[in-house]
Amino acid sequence: MTIKKLDDGRYEVDVRPQGIEGKRIRRKFNTKGEAQNFERHVLVNYHNKNWIEKPADRRKLTDLLELWWFYHGKSHVRGEIERGRLEAILIKLADMGVTRADQLTLRAIIDYRVFMLNDGLKASSVNRHHAILSGMFTKLINADTYHSPNPFSGIKKLKEEESEMAFLSSEEIASLLDLLKGDERKAVLVCLATGGRWGEVANLKAEHIINNMVTFMKTKNGRRRTIPVSAELIEMVKQKSTGLLLFPDYKLIRNVLREMKPDLPAGQAVHVFRHTFATHFMMNGGNIITLQRILGHSNIQQTMVYAHFAPDFLQDAIALNPIRGMSIKCP
Repeated sequence: MTIKKLDDGRYEVDVRPQGIEGKRIRRKFNTKGEAQNFERHVLVNYHNKNWIEKPADRRKLTDLLELWWFYHGKSHVRGEIERGRLEAILIKLADMGVTRADQLTLRAIIDYRVFMLNDGLKASSVNRHHAILSGMFTKLINADTYHSPNPFSGIKKLKEEESEMAFLSSEEIASLLDLLKGDERKAVLVCLATGGRWGEVANLKAEHIINNMVTFMKTKNGRRRTIPVSAELIEMVKQKSTGLLLFPDYKLIRNVLREMKPDLPAGQAVHVFRHTFATHFMMNGGNIITLQRILGHSNIQQTMVYAHFAPDFLQDAIALNPIRGMSIKCP
């Protein structure tokens, strides 16, 4: 970090607005707040001549990561996970010789994509790297600590192949439940009854269940969501009034699932329970908008992958096509 506490209790700002090779600016303050304000002032006003373009940001990407952690990551529910992913991405970029913000050019980003695709990553995974790193710059810009354009702005994502999505039939669900017991069986039941992600179900607390309504607090997008479930399931799962309710063995469930359904697409494992909920919801006549809210998708396009399971999906193609009512038999 560019601010450190001194032995006498004061705080010292030690910043190089143009990176390690640029001019060094140091100043001491009595409070941390004053030091932070000065640091922001220096970064914004390294020169205040509006007719001259501000110098390129030559700070190390690892330094920007620390700023991201300070202003956003450490207070976010998934901050640790995102930090780990960002660190892995920055290591790959460093292998390509990209260590500073000003080196993250369009050419460098394209080269990174090619590098990762050649390394065996799917287009969807490379796009995820794109989104994670772009998100870091967005948070830094919002925190007023990065003043160049987001290097990923305007760059189109790679075209992704539609991934195969498996789901369990009613017979397979019954077979799987017969093979499980205890918290493993209860956790799978909650997944299948709510469409919850494994992490959401594993972190379910007694306080999150009220009046036969399950509320997932630590969700992927940070927004809590509530789903009604049967009284029978609540009675089975809520065995105490406070604290974590389930302690399922993830590896055990994954192994049982793989043995029972060995043709599951790679990388799905227990996520198949979420697909199974959504698929059966639509096959049983559920509404796509309701499903979006239950799954917590921010974009309806994410949910539309399940639309074709609806019993009346695109049936208007039969009723409204131009040859309806015509005899199509040969004369």
